[in-house]
Amino acid sequence: MAGPDSPSRGVVAAGHPRTAAAGADMLRAGGNAVDAAIAAVLASFVAEPGLTGLAGGGYMLVAGPEDEATLLDFSVEAPGRGADPARRTELVPIPVTFGDVTQMFNAGAASVGAYGLPAGVCEAARRFGSLPLAELTAPAVAMARAGVEVNASQAYVLELLELILTSTPECASVFAVGGTLAAEGDVVRQPELADALELLARAGAEPFYRGEVAAAVIEWLEPRGGMLTAQDLAAYRVIDRPPLRVAYRDRQVLTNPPPSAGGLLLAHALAVLDGEPGAVTPAGIVDAMARAQAQRTPEFMEGLSQEGFAERFAARRPGATTHVSVIDDRGRACAVTCSNGEGSGIVVPGTGMHLNNWLGEHDLNPLGFHRHPPGRRLPSMMSPTVVLWGSAPELALGSAGSNRIRSAILQTVLAMVEGGLDVNRAVDAPRLHFEDGVVYAEPGADVRGLEAAGHTLAHFRERNLFFGGVQAARRDPASGALSAAGDPRRGGAVEVVG
Repeated sequence: MAGPDSPSRGVVAAGHPRTAAAGADMLRAGGNAVDAAIAAVLASFVAEPGLTGLAGGGYMLVAGPEDEATLLDFSVEAPGRGADPARRTELVPIPVTFGDVTQMFNAGAASVGAYGLPAGVCEAARRFGSLPLAELTAPAVAMARAGVEVNASQAYVLELLELILTSTPECASVFAVGGTLAAEGDVVRQPELADALELLARAGAEPFYRGEVAAAVIEWLEPRGGMLTAQDLAAYRVIDRPPLRVAYRDRQVLTNPPPSAGGLLLAHALAVLDGEPGAVTPAGIVDAMARAQAQRTPEFMEGLSQEGFAERFAARRPGATTHVSVIDDRGRACAVTCSNGEGSGIVVPGTGMHLNNWLGEHDLNPLGFHRHPPGRRLPSMMSPTVVLWGSAPELALGSAGSNRIRSAILQTVLAMVEGGLDVNRAVDAPRLHFEDGVVYAEPGADVRGLEAAGHTLAHFRERNLFFGGVQAARRDPASGALSAAGDPRRGGAVEVVG
């Protein structure tokens, strides 16, 4: 699923063929890596509606051979400005089964946080884009009106989330027309989302935070016990952050800084492995995962929002989601990860927006639900990452997969840097994941020595998106040739533009 190593204008890796194609169209039109990433992200709202959407949040990492790298934070904020907690409804628990393991998520009005994607898309286009926002939005608008045929990967995602997608009449009217959940081969149309995307292209983010869309969202949520208020949306801003940097072997790895948790834990695992002599082994990888997981204490979670926390953390320790990676022929890399969580089950009439459920994800609320003060960014695991060779981007990557994001990215980087694998084989390689004392293993993963070392293993019978969905783009440092890989666990796709 990789593009060939050949001279090209750019390369896009994404979670769906239509998503990748939208990004590639922008490269053909003369746009840069950020233009392509924005168009792909917008298209993902339509082609990959189970795990992303306009009412979610995310992060974009932009780096180039001569640019200072920048991380745009447009993740979801905790709501509640001016709200009465006594009026908050209960979260709605929903089981989701990933093949051989079941996780509990929560939906409903109380799970909705202040969304960031409309603001993030507009800020990225203003800061780094070269094409008009209307041009970047056009593929997604056309897809939403005409509809997108559900492929096998998306059918699996919709099946996983069926209890959420059918939990309200408004959500069911999009994903279960006639009372039957959309299956492979069915066409999902979202005309109201098309209208919202056209409004975004025409008027920017303002209507979504202080105008007609914001008013519709609050009017719908308030009587249903949601905590999101007009003050929350009006106060929302995109935040510009310097990326977190960690050395690994002869590379520099740039990733998502606090208050996100994922990038810091990824950096910690890389620092642990970089300090070990000899070749990296499966036992060493699991040990690094375990040591990173052990840092996720209550003090760590509370400290993420504090100024200078990353520096203090590094000084005392070793050195429901989709992702798009793009590298263009100018050497600029853009890695952007977005998520709607699993969705709250609430689609606001007239807007086409399926609201996020970030407040209902245990991975984002490990100390308990509704503990974050209003306005705090939730400590996401999303970790858009760029690997530098010298000062130039060699690899742009990121992953879906909730708490498995950091382990998926870690193993992909190791497979390329340590194992010398090409980008396709690195993404395709079987994965491990350590969590709560258990090592989860895909078929074919090297587990020799893990049981002898005292680890409890949980074997998956098939490859599964539980282990993430890495989308990676690479620029060969010597030749400049571009290649990419889309993760088969997540229906990944690649477009190489010659």
